[in-house]
Amino acid sequence: MRLLVTPTFERTVKKLHPRQKADLDAAILVIASHPETGEVKCGDLSEVRVYKFRLANQLCLLAYRILDAESLKLLAVGPHENFYRDLKRVE
Repeated sequence: MRLLVTPTFERTVKKLHPRQKADLDAAILVIASHPETGEVKCGDLSEVRVYKFRLANQLCLLAYRILDAESLKLLAVGPHENFYRDLKRVE
């Protein structure tokens, strides 16, 4: 599975601590093995899927888009607060 990332996603990941990066890597492995795991959004974000996971005992969201059978684009990661508002800007 080929993973593409947005600059926003890269900046967020740079700021994470090593333990948080390990939790994020585990979530990315789940998505890479089963891309349909995430919840499909509607409206402006109709092509986006969101996967919920725990990042250091805090519920976080990971937004991604399935480009084709062999590639995913990771859009954003973060807590629920203002997540969808910021995600619309990335789109």
